[in-house]
Amino acid sequence: MDDPLTTPVAVVGGGPVGLMLALLLDRQGVPCVVLNSQADVPDQPRGSTHNARTMEHYRSLGLAERIRALGLPAGHSAGISFFTRYNAHELALLPWPGTAEVLSARAAADRADPAPEPMHRANQMYVERLLLDHARGRRNITLCYGWTVTALRESAGHVDVVAEREGGRRVFRAAYVAGCDGGHSTVRRHLGIRYEGEGALDQDILGRRSTAAHLRVPTLYRDFLRDRGAWSNWVVNADLALNLIALDGVAEFFLLTSSVDPDRATEADLVELVRRAAGEPLPVEVLSHRPWTAGAALVAESFGTGRVRLVGDAAHLFTPNGGFGMNTGVDDAANLAWKLAAAVRGWAGPGLLDSYGTERRPIALRNTSAARTLGQGLGAVDRPAWLEADSVAGEAARAKTGAELAEYGMRTLDTLGVQLGARYDGSPIVAGDGSGPVPDSFAAYAPSAVPGGRAPHMWLDDRRTEGSSLFDRFGAGFTLLRLGPRPPATGGIEAAARARGVPLRTLTLGDPLARDLYGRDLVLVRPDQHVAWRADREPGDPGALLDLITGGPLDAAGSPGA
Repeated sequence: MDDPLTTPVAVVGGGPVGLMLALLLDRQGVPCVVLNSQADVPDQPRGSTHNARTMEHYRSLGLAERIRALGLPAGHSAGISFFTRYNAHELALLPWPGTAEVLSARAAADRADPAPEPMHRANQMYVERLLLDHARGRRNITLCYGWTVTALRESAGHVDVVAEREGGRRVFRAAYVAGCDGGHSTVRRHLGIRYEGEGALDQDILGRRSTAAHLRVPTLYRDFLRDRGAWSNWVVNADLALNLIALDGVAEFFLLTSSVDPDRATEADLVELVRRAAGEPLPVEVLSHRPWTAGAALVAESFGTGRVRLVGDAAHLFTPNGGFGMNTGVDDAANLAWKLAAAVRGWAGPGLLDSYGTERRPIALRNTSAARTLGQGLGAVDRPAWLEADSVAGEAARAKTGAELAEYGMRTLDTLGVQLGARYDGSPIVAGDGSGPVPDSFAAYAPSAVPGGRAPHMWLDDRRTEGSSLFDRFGAGFTLLRLGPRPPATGGIEAAARARGVPLRTLTLGDPLARDLYGRDLVLVRPDQHVAWRADREPGDPGALLDLITGGPLDAAGSPGA
């Protein structure tokens, strides 16, 4: 066995969350090794929703426009449709802007538009390929795909990660480990951490054990849906319920259904199911299928200890409603990346890494609850036996069911409050300013610079190109905003940052809009774009402020706590 390969951070799991963590560490200049049991990214479809916050993280890496080029054609609706069968009654049609409409609206948006990167639909298998290809070109990232982690051995100064592949075994010695290895996480089991919460919903529509499949249905849009085609195309009746999610906007779809036995379903069963949903024997090709459990709302009892942390599905499992799962994991990665960088570079206080779980676990509870509520709403929709009948009773049932489905569908689409409203109020590394609580809304998002929340966004001019967003000017470290016509001096904060080795960029903006949005003359924005502190003048003890927002003063040796 070779000598251990040493690395500052070992990322266990190379899915989208693990790759994003690696890329965000790379942005911080921190090397890492990514260990993934599969030799390549999967070619099976999974989630398709990249919400506004995730798109902002892609933007920080210079990837947002490349990702917008993936997935559905630019003119394709990103909305949802509901039918009794594809050749029969339309129950509800909920259009939602596709890429072309999103970019057109962004070009004309107000300068204070809160979301520079609106939600995008592109299946995870396409985006994951792009992230992997991009990671291959980053010098700080070592990719070890095809290596299965079998054990972790912790000591006071490092963690030995034991990995195996056919014909070999190797030890990777890491200062820190991030477990991004999914619901069956080896890292979580090593830590002895359990999930808490509720398992699959007891309902026959996206509940219990379900089936996920990759299909080609080449005539669905042309012969059935035509101009009613959406990103998500449901059939709901008393006999069955399924969803065909568009992958390429032409012929390929991601099937989700609980209407067949996932452990016994054959390709022929799936073909027959889709034909029943269509109401006609249309051509269907099954490219792959697998069992899948929907409806969970599980959160790990802890997000890690010592030198090991849990990220993404290893820390929380979601029902798919609303598309919150992967997106919550990507936001985990953004929170953890800068804290790991601080620990590696020696400016993390002893409480900084622990603040990761303190901040992110409540968000996981919030978001899993939101997704489960959506799932329960879908399960409660009435599907009476006469829903398809050509009768007065059938027409009345369709009106009622269609209204219920439309309400459910709009709640899954209109979620900007969940997407952008995560807050770290009460965090030990956030300096509260005495402002009252900021309301948390499922749908509505109101920008607020009260410390703990995402920094308000604005466009710096009337262009919408790279560099014209305020977020584009934030550094990989902290950003100190000096706002208003006569911003106060900031030499004390800058000196305190230099003394501690804390990366800090100072940005002066005389734009009145910026001062109005942030409500103070000075604002400290964290590397993850959350506000850490604000005031109208420097604090009397800038060093104490820097200690607070970096997790406490360094120990006598000047090193962070583990």
